[in-house]
Amino acid sequence: MEDEIDFIIDGAKEAMDNALRHLEKELVNIRAGKATPSMVGSVMVDYYGSQTPLSQVANVSTPDGMTISIQPWEKGMIPVIERGIHLANIGFNPMNNGESVIISVPPLTEERRKDLAKQAKAAAEEAKIGVRNDRKNANNEIKGLEISEDLKKSLEDDVQEMTDSHIKKIDEILAKKEKEIMTV
Repeated sequence: MEDEIDFIIDGAKEAMDNALRHLEKELVNIRAGKATPSMVGSVMVDYYGSQTPLSQVANVSTPDGMTISIQPWEKGMIPVIERGIHLANIGFNPMNNGESVIISVPPLTEERRKDLAKQAKAAAEEAKIGVRNDRKNANNEIKGLEISEDLKKSLEDDVQEMTDSHIKKIDEILAKKEKEIMTV
């Protein structure tokens, strides 16, 4: 019986941790005004007939806060990389200087910052919903156990504490991201 209880609690904790990790991945994709290599992380290029992530055919760096520099390992890849960036539809206009592909990241307008903050809030709310669903699943499993009512109540309280802790972490992550987005 002890193993079943540990399994339920550990499963709920792992599911809630996964919701946090997923939120962090989602928020990395929301641009906060300064250039980062992850902005082109979703770009795929045609490398000898197969779709390959940009990071596997070129070195991506940010020499300053407003520029992304993409240095391909083969010079012939420059037009292919430019086409890949256009096809990814990420809102950037690549330029090349014969050696590398340069992307100038325009500063965000106030309206765009507010839209990005809304996106971040929506992602955080989805993570909260996921955590609450994990709590519900764990509580349903606890109710199905043949143990005393006192022990069930105690376990449900433990799951609620874990839920509250994860919701608090989500709020902290969101507050940090909103501050990052709204900072000019």
